[in-house]
Amino acid sequence: MIAIPTLTTDRLTLRAPHIDDFDALAAFYASPRASFVGGPLTAELSWRVLAQEAGHWLLRGFGRWVVEHRASGAPIGIVGLWFPAGFPEHELGWDLFEGHEGQGYATEAAHAARSYAYDMLGWTTLISLVADGNDASTRVARRLGARPDGRFTYERFGDMAVWRHPAPSEVAA
Repeated sequence: MIAIPTLTTDRLTLRAPHIDDFDALAAFYASPRASFVGGPLTAELSWRVLAQEAGHWLLRGFGRWVVEHRASGAPIGIVGLWFPAGFPEHELGWDLFEGHEGQGYATEAAHAARSYAYDMLGWTTLISLVADGNDASTRVARRLGARPDGRFTYERFGDMAVWRHPAPSEVAA
C-alpha cells in the first residue's frame, strides 16, 4: 500500500480518497456539473471513478486528492496529478462539487498540487486539459498562470485545449 501524502492550505486539506467520499463523488458525477469530465454517470460508474482515483496512486505513485474543506470537513472536490495511458504529459486537473465553485477552492488546491509536483516529485512541466466551453476551468488555468499550448484529442472526451503551466523557476519568481 502506498502512503498518500496530505497537503494543507489555508482553507483546504488535500487527502487520500476513501470510501466515505463515495456519496459526494456520486452526486457530482450524477449532476450536469460533470458534463466536462464524462458525466452524468450512474452510481455504479461513479464507483469505478472512485476506484480509478485510488488506483492511480497505487500504479503511478501520485494522483488526485480529495479536497476537504477544513472548517466543515466536507469533501468539496478532487484535485491533483493525473497521467493515464495515452496522455501526452502529466496533467494537473480539478473538479469541484456542486456549491463550491466560484470561491477560489480549485485554484488554491491546484497551487498546492502543482507545488507538490514541482517540489517533491521534481517535475519541470505540467499541463491541464480543458474542454471547450468549460469557462470556469479556463479561468482557473489562467489564474494559475497557464497558457494555451495546442490541442489534444482525449480518447474519452474528444478534442481539448492544452494549457501549459509555468515552469518551477517561473512559479518561484
